Amino acid sequence: MDLRIILQTYKDKSGYNNEMLAERLGVTKSAVSKWLSGQVKKVKPETMDKISELVGYDIAPILKGHVVSFKKPILGYVKAGYDLFREQQYLGYEEVNASENLQGDYFLQVVGDSMIGDGIMEGSLAYVKQCSQVANNSIAVVAIGDDEVTIKRVIQRPEVFILEASNPNVKARYFTYEEVESLPVRIIGKVLYVKTSFG
Repeated sequence: MDLRIILQTYKDKSGYNNEMLAERLGVTKSAVSKWLSGQVKKVKPETMDKISELVGYDIAPILKGHVVSFKKPILGYVKAGYDLFREQQYLGYEEVNASENLQGDYFLQVVGDSMIGDGIMEGSLAYVKQCSQVANNSIAVVAIGDDEVTIKRVIQRPEVFILEASNPNVKARYFTYEEVESLPVRIIGKVLYVKTSFG
């Protein structure tokens, strides 16, 4: 991982443009452009400190080529199925690399097998980016009402909101947009990837 990737990943997550980054870091827009193009790969120590403060971790070891890992919390369980009530259970930490650290927010442990067609199995850890919207046909963590949470493929059509399983034995659930508002049915995160341990 290099400076270009660190800054581009931060831009993607934060929505900052080059001008905003330059302002936050007290440098010129031209300097930011050179970093992002890979033309300049080193920065002064004081600038490195400012970038570290901005992205939320010390970038110095990464720029020196050291392998750095981070820990993200495992916040509880999510059902690959339906009817699992939300639990506020802290289950420990899982390691991620520097790039993954910027992309996601937390892990959830999967219960059930309704998403096995996508390689999401009982006991898998789903790495989640907290958000309220996802692209159509994405796999997301969805809260139904105040208590139920599930992991499903989200399909949004003009008249209906669908939570689709990838296990043929599990039926999809359909909601009108009135039900989406009244229950409510809320997207609470996008699944970035899943870790599954065997044995």
